[in-house]
Amino acid sequence: MSEDVQLSHVCVDFGAFRAVDDVDLTIRAGEFFSFLGPSGCGKTTILRMISGFIEPTSGEIKIGGQNMRGIGPNKRPTALIFQNLALFPLMTVWENIAFGLEVRGVSKDKRKARAEELLRVVDLVGSGDKRISQLSGGQKQRVAIARALAVEPKVMLLDEPLSALDLKLRQHMRSELRAIQKRTDVTFVYITHDQGEALAMSDRVAVMSAGVLQQVGTPADIYNQPANGFVASFVGENNRVPGKVVGLENGMARFHTPAGLFLARLGPGIQVGSTAKLYVRPENARLTDAVEGDNNVPLRISEVAFEGSFINIHGHDAGGHAHIVQMRNDRDASVPAVGDQRGLTFSPEHAVVLADAGARP
Repeated sequence: MSEDVQLSHVCVDFGAFRAVDDVDLTIRAGEFFSFLGPSGCGKTTILRMISGFIEPTSGEIKIGGQNMRGIGPNKRPTALIFQNLALFPLMTVWENIAFGLEVRGVSKDKRKARAEELLRVVDLVGSGDKRISQLSGGQKQRVAIARALAVEPKVMLLDEPLSALDLKLRQHMRSELRAIQKRTDVTFVYITHDQGEALAMSDRVAVMSAGVLQQVGTPADIYNQPANGFVASFVGENNRVPGKVVGLENGMARFHTPAGLFLARLGPGIQVGSTAKLYVRPENARLTDAVEGDNNVPLRISEVAFEGSFINIHGHDAGGHAHIVQMRNDRDASVPAVGDQRGLTFSPEHAVVLADAGARP
């Protein structure tokens, strides 16, 4: 049921503007693959290329080993789910699901049987005769997925399909989408600017900025081993301290900053003498009464934000830079007050020195 998708040094130009710059990767058959990045980074352009609505300026796209250049959207083994779903309000649920089969001349009995089969796949048994207006947002989402699956695509393309849903429903639909993908084994290519969606659902994630792939990896790799400062900043929260690598010590970088000298892991492409930034996740930082010593940033606490299961402690260093420490909300937590002086500290293994993302990492 699935095929791989190969993007070979693909570029897209709109006049003098380069929207996608030399993207080269393979999306594996049966994989849930997400493109993650801010608006305007080129991720939707890539989706439209795979679906056939845009031809690459250079490079090639292959699906299942076949070059797609010159093959229109209706001839490709893909199905595209738009952000607005584009369901037909005057049709019943089963008629919406079977619409693509009707266009292909499939008989009504076979269309109805296929629709009922797909209603079971998306957990909407008994809803076939309902109108679209009778469905909730999440149910409409599943109807759109079933309609796309009806034509038996090898690759499913999803363009931010959950962005219009409220938070709780969005979180529920993440697990629904993932379960449907696993049941059908269709290759899913998902576009999102929401890091939570990408990390929760994907087998692998491609992080993009300004048309360039910054990093491709598993969600754990993207979060725990970011390739550069853009990835570290875009995926999750981070404390950042600018400075310069002045030496190496036991495999760690000695990093000099206005706040002091630090030890941290050395990121890709960083050498002694490099100007860079040190990154520490809030959950890997902790507060101490001491405001000096190794890997210690003196802070004045500016805000204490209760978030339920955890507490975010905000503070500023002597240079006015903002920092954050995340604490678990338990009985042993020693929560400082606004205005207190504390030190933000961390182990060298939990910090990394990274370069900012360039035009091509």
